[in-house]
Amino acid sequence: MKLLFDENLSFRLARELADVYPGSSHVRDVGLLGAEDPRIWEHTAEHDFMIVSKDTDFYQRSLAHGSPPKVIWLRLGNVPTSSVADVLRNRYPALRDFSDDEDSAFMALDDSHR
Repeated sequence: MKLLFDENLSFRLARELADVYPGSSHVRDVGLLGAEDPRIWEHTAEHDFMIVSKDTDFYQRSLAHGSPPKVIWLRLGNVPTSSVADVLRNRYPALRDFSDDEDSAFMALDDSHR
């Protein structure tokens, strides 16, 4: 299960979570920093990533288009990168189930399950 972190998240997350989500990247690392959402969406689907964003844009796109790719919408507010990493690490079982569920297109995460 590979995650692609949107530009509104730290590029450090891919490295910090490599033990749990190997092969994950940040849009910066794949040449998509500043790219339009449709291009990021296309890249994410083509390379078997799930997009992780704090933005509602990808959530709305998933409602309109379904998956792939799957969207993880982080509803965490302004928190440190370590808090984002903690949520993604602690919610790994739920994210694995989400990844395996062919009927699901998006998942909203907040810090209520930490």
